[in-house]
Amino acid sequence: MSENLKKKTNKTIGKNIRAYRHQHGWSQEDVANKLGISIPAFSKIETGVTDINLSRLEQIANIYEVDVVQILSMDAEEPIEQQPSNLSIVQKKLLDREAEIVNLQRKVILLYEELRNSKINS
Repeated sequence: MSENLKKKTNKTIGKNIRAYRHQHGWSQEDVANKLGISIPAFSKIETGVTDINLSRLEQIANIYEVDVVQILSMDAEEPIEQQPSNLSIVQKKLLDREAEIVNLQRKVILLYEELRNSKINS
């Protein structure tokens, strides 16, 4: 297997493992503890830095209660694509709130100027 293909495969498997972890609502620490490894070691599996052997892959599949084949063949892009859409929704809400704040600030300034002008004219 070429080095580039190997790296791509490791990253894909890592994304699938991360997607299953997110589906279960677990942290990296949770899964690392179940595997009996350090958090950085598990992080390297998820990021595709570490070559994962079959026995480790079987352990992970058992933790997620799925077959190894499911981890190998799952389309990791689907859950990962949902995150930006959720992020976009939150960003839009934040921009809307910021616009509201700017409008309120303008109103406060206008009211202050009206109050000041009425005191000067009185």
